[in-house]
Amino acid sequence: MPAAADSTAATNARPNTSWPSPASPAHSSATADSPNETISYLARLAETMLTPAERAERARAALKEWNGYVPTPAEQADLDSELDRRLAQVTSR
Repeated sequence: MPAAADSTAATNARPNTSWPSPASPAHSSATADSPNETISYLARLAETMLTPAERAERARAALKEWNGYVPTPAEQADLDSELDRRLAQVTSR
């Protein structure tokens, strides 16, 4: 039964990424080995701090790539107003 144990370990394993996580300690210059690593860290950190417009654009690009859907400006306005309505409903509770 070693195969079952191996598949369970593989299923439960976390992906090996270098992205900062909220649980990881803050990066400091004391932990950087080189200026390039600091720059690389800052670039990855900047990727997590996108503006709402940038996040929306990435979401639209991912949706288009995933299933080819590209909403028209009218559809997008309708979706935005529906989202605003739902958010207002939730925040008023």
